[in-house]
Amino acid sequence: MSTPAPGATPPAGDSLAPGLHVSAATSETLEDYTLRFAPRHYRRWAPGVVATSALGGIAYLADFAIGANIGIAHGTTNALLGIGIAAVIIFLSGFPLAYYAARYNVDLDLITRGSGFGYYGSVVTNVIFASFTFIFFALEGSIMAQGLELGLGIPVWLGYAISTILVIPLVIYGMAALSKLQVWTTPLWLVLMVIPFVYLVWANPSSVSEFFAYTGADGSGSSLSMSSALLAAGVCLSLMAQIAEQIDYLRFMPPRTPENSRRWWTAVITAGPGWVVFGAVKQAVGLFIAVYLIASADPLASATANEPVHQFLGVYQEMMPGWLAMTLAVILVVISQIKINVTNAYSGSLAWTNSFTRVTKRYPGRMVFVIVNLLIALALMELNMFDFLNTILGFYANCAMAWVCVVATDIVVNKHLLKISPMRPEFRRGMLYAVNPVGFVSVLVSAGASIAVFFGAFGPAIQPYSPVVAIVLAVVLPPVIAIATEGRYYLRRTDDGLDLPMTDEHGNPSGVVLTCHVCRQDYERPDVARCETHDDVVCSLCLSTDKVSDHVLPAQA
Repeated sequence: MSTPAPGATPPAGDSLAPGLHVSAATSETLEDYTLRFAPRHYRRWAPGVVATSALGGIAYLADFAIGANIGIAHGTTNALLGIGIAAVIIFLSGFPLAYYAARYNVDLDLITRGSGFGYYGSVVTNVIFASFTFIFFALEGSIMAQGLELGLGIPVWLGYAISTILVIPLVIYGMAALSKLQVWTTPLWLVLMVIPFVYLVWANPSSVSEFFAYTGADGSGSSLSMSSALLAAGVCLSLMAQIAEQIDYLRFMPPRTPENSRRWWTAVITAGPGWVVFGAVKQAVGLFIAVYLIASADPLASATANEPVHQFLGVYQEMMPGWLAMTLAVILVVISQIKINVTNAYSGSLAWTNSFTRVTKRYPGRMVFVIVNLLIALALMELNMFDFLNTILGFYANCAMAWVCVVATDIVVNKHLLKISPMRPEFRRGMLYAVNPVGFVSVLVSAGASIAVFFGAFGPAIQPYSPVVAIVLAVVLPPVIAIATEGRYYLRRTDDGLDLPMTDEHGNPSGVVLTCHVCRQDYERPDVARCETHDDVVCSLCLSTDKVSDHVLPAQA
């Protein structure tokens, strides 16, 4: 790859935005294709390695807290039904997104742009996703602080700071470092997490019957209630945006070929929508351990049965000496927090950077937004968000469901069934309209209506059904608006001015390399277009930062 000399400036007539440092923006190590397609030469990992790295990001302990909280509120039967409903919805909506990311090697923001939102319209969904990353970073950081206080006597406020600062050096180097971290730590994490559940079932068989008989803290879950199950499902559905973090890894999948097709599909399904299977199991186990502590332990332990560090410590103490139990509980909490929060910090930085660059035409570097995301998360921790977990996650779920379900509906219905939406995800500036009402309006209406229902605007009877409202509107509106607008707002242009195929013989994005005449860097075919003012090509990165639109192709008649 040719790189301009330090301090070199673009040739006369070019409009590379001031402040765009090309060497930093195109750094494979630091920037990890923040704004663009992930090229073949960088995607060196086997499908299994990518899948393992992606699944390492679901090591979070929040699932245990979520399962315990909804079970204590609604009883085991309703909680398990809610977990199952949420898992089915998340799997079905996540499958088309994971496939498109792995097949076309783009993140969910780039998919969203061409799936009904437009070049600037997807900024609103980027904010939704960025919010997910700092909310869950704060949740996991709170759990780690609880562990550090319990095991090492570190004050909670200091534990919040440690859990935040610890992530920074680990997240700097993107996928190259994260893949190693996730692969190396996963075996130990699995052992530490599985042992307590296996021990309880083996040593205390009666804990299984007590688990299924549990009716909640106030006994209201003594019978099956669809409203209670949906309230539980609403909290679980806040995790729907996790598919975006899985996609941040899946976009580095190698090309699919006849030789690796089976391994490719296994990795995509397992690490894509399949993450929710592991998540649902963790939620059920979290409730199982909480019920055991409530039924068998002293009142003090029962009061903290929804906190993962106390859950695991309580079981470990029955298996081994107290000092060893405490050590293993703290190790598990720290490993889990690091595994998920490097992903939260990484994915959040991608989302903020992408939005900032599009709106301002200036690229500040991904690390700036790593710090921004972590500071927001730290503020949430200091405000003690853990005590308001159900309300925060229930509210957020409405936004996440609206976004993910709208994009999934556009892919399945508008692309494949109605053939209105373009089949290949387009993300380049100049090729897309600024805003497409198909997705933009759909997500605002579905999220807004479901949030109003969630907060009781239409009465308590319908309040538990806010997830249903979000999903139904997100499925119905995109095809209705697409048909009403005749698909006019998907593509501003159908021709990018280059007479070269976008895909290879197997339908994978082409690996043909072209040089951008603005930044003098090499890019693969899907990442470039013809320049409007020069008989040459320009990359999507330079198009994103072109403040005067010199290089952006005009709308096609």
